[in-house]
Amino acid sequence: MAQRFEVRLSGSGGQGLIMAGIILAEAASIYDGKFVCQTQSYGPEARGGSSKAEVVISEEEIDYPKAIKPDLLLAMNQKSCDAYFFDLKPTGTLVVDSTFVKQLPTTRAVALPFTQIARTELGKEMVANIVALGALTKLTGIVSLKSLEAAVLKRIPKGTEELNRRALEAGIEAAKRYLEEKEGVQEALPLDVRTVGAARVQTQREASRDPGDDSFLGTCPDCGTGHLAYLEGCVKCHICGYSECG
Repeated sequence: MAQRFEVRLSGSGGQGLIMAGIILAEAASIYDGKFVCQTQSYGPEARGGSSKAEVVISEEEIDYPKAIKPDLLLAMNQKSCDAYFFDLKPTGTLVVDSTFVKQLPTTRAVALPFTQIARTELGKEMVANIVALGALTKLTGIVSLKSLEAAVLKRIPKGTEELNRRALEAGIEAAKRYLEEKEGVQEALPLDVRTVGAARVQTQREASRDPGDDSFLGTCPDCGTGHLAYLEGCVKCHICGYSECG
């Protein structure tokens, strides 16, 4: 993990995002021994209004407590995805709850049905936030799984330990399936167009883009070819067809 890692958890009131932010912060600070700042904001409505929790994790003392350019954005509904996606770092990770987010702003988004999993597999939609935390940790390694479980069990109401353990495991398994499927797609590509370990755009030249500039930008996040270029106003890969405009 980088010296400073910024996380934004976003959605609507009633989805448990403030609690998720507190749990993540305690997992990183109390159990993993990192420097952490946790902040939150929400609308006046008890349910349905906007809700946002931010967690800044660092190996060193933190000089500013809020997320400036998140490395990781969780969007639990469409509104928060639309509102916060453009704050994400160019190399950041967007994870969405595909139960409610149907329009993805990038092909690099990780879409997992957290609420549907909580509803159908666990019978309690209220633990979708814990499902999401399990998935985020498996996908990014921002905290250890052991520390996350300890933080969850410390915060949840007495008598719900088993439910929340199952929710955590369901999120971890969902992320594991996603990673296995992604690896399967990567392995299906011909060897001559695969780059081992390539997972995201490695270099960005946002400030110096010129129309018609087709020079190398970095590694394609979809096929890992290393042939990402700026063409016709969009970032494109000429091997797999990946394209992102704007």
